[in-house]
Amino acid sequence: MASQPASKVDHPSLTPQLCFSTSTLKDFLRVSRSQIDDTITQNLNALNTPASRKFDPTSLSKPSRTLPGRSVPLPSESCKSFVSDVLFPSWQSRSDVLNYCASVATSDDPNDPDSLIRMAESQTEREKVVDERLDPYSGRFFPRESRSEVLAAVVRNERAVEEIVRSRTWSEVRQRCDAAVRDDWREELDHWRTEKEKA
Repeated sequence: MASQPASKVDHPSLTPQLCFSTSTLKDFLRVSRSQIDDTITQNLNALNTPASRKFDPTSLSKPSRTLPGRSVPLPSESCKSFVSDVLFPSWQSRSDVLNYCASVATSDDPNDPDSLIRMAESQTEREKVVDERLDPYSGRFFPRESRSEVLAAVVRNERAVEEIVRSRTWSEVRQRCDAAVRDDWREELDHWRTEKEKA
């Protein structure tokens, strides 16, 4: 029985709590990446089902048709199906979460529990009169970052990670599915999104 490639990961419900709980946000992204992108070679190997043919013991005595380090190209239809039914939905799910959290980070946050503390610290620092000749570090005041600023930094970092992960994953997909996919994953993803909107 041939193993099936991993299925897409649906995103959790989009709420500000998901975003402001940066550990939960990072965990979702990590798990999603681990199920599809980090195991891309295994997922692609699952598309090639050599077990569908009977084992031929004489095949072991014949030289391999592929060079070491080269993978067997996959059937075009299997590649297209994997990309459109598994890979891109996973990427879209992560994009949806990151886009939502980016919008939360740029919105006003009236529920920020640290906002009063930051305001008090800021006021206290402005009122301080310190002779910097006696304490050169006293002039340094590093205000606390708001939840929105922390979230914006996390989203920026995760988008950078996403870019790297997608490039690496697409490189592997291109190697195994050369004729079935475009060179640039962005073009292919945009085409998939357009086709999905039409449907």
